[in-house]
Amino acid sequence: VLSHVHYRTAALWDMAAINARARAAGALTLWDLSHSAGALAVDLDATGADLAVGCGYKFLNGGPGAPAFLFVARRHQPHLPSPLPGWMGHARPFDFSPDYEPAGNIARFACGTPPVLALTALDAALAAFEGVDMSALTTKAQRLGDLFIRLTEDLPGVRLVSPRDGSSRGAQVSLAHSDAEGIMERLIAEYRVIGDFRPPDILRFGFAPLYTRFVDVYDAAHALGALLRDRGS
Repeated sequence: VLSHVHYRTAALWDMAAINARARAAGALTLWDLSHSAGALAVDLDATGADLAVGCGYKFLNGGPGAPAFLFVARRHQPHLPSPLPGWMGHARPFDFSPDYEPAGNIARFACGTPPVLALTALDAALAAFEGVDMSALTTKAQRLGDLFIRLTEDLPGVRLVSPRDGSSRGAQVSLAHSDAEGIMERLIAEYRVIGDFRPPDILRFGFAPLYTRFVDVYDAAHALGALLRDRGS
């Protein structure tokens, strides 16, 4: 089980290589795509992934309470049991049979009543991706991060935590500073630059490539620099 993009450092795993190593060892892979889906091009079938999960509220823009999702490779769908079997995953749910028979495809993993309002919001958010080249989106995410690193790497008291190479980094940049929590609070309150703090010393900045502009990255870096110089680093 691996997070495709590390939540704290933004380090990006080589999915195809790890899937191949897992297969050679007789193991399965389960990828967490929470920090990948909607920001990076991900081809689970082409890389040989077995399983994946993710959330709809981050780069997919579904907002608070957005549904999560799962992926099961077709070769596993007929025999991988769902840990939460239920009526919606039944092969023939409207037969109302007293015995449970799971569907023979991905439908067997459906459980509970879909949150209709949350699904509606996510559906609208996903419509914004129609016609978008995810490879181009990946390239933009890398360049947004590259720009932010160039603009912040010489700031006093700051250390880059994320990979410098954009091809090894997700759509975020993490910086370390001894007063990261206080700095982030001031960035949000005084400059309206909204990142987040990760203990003990991480300033994390996410760049959703679908709608984040290069000028937004410039403004965020400029605000961070002004704040650090104002407080004497």
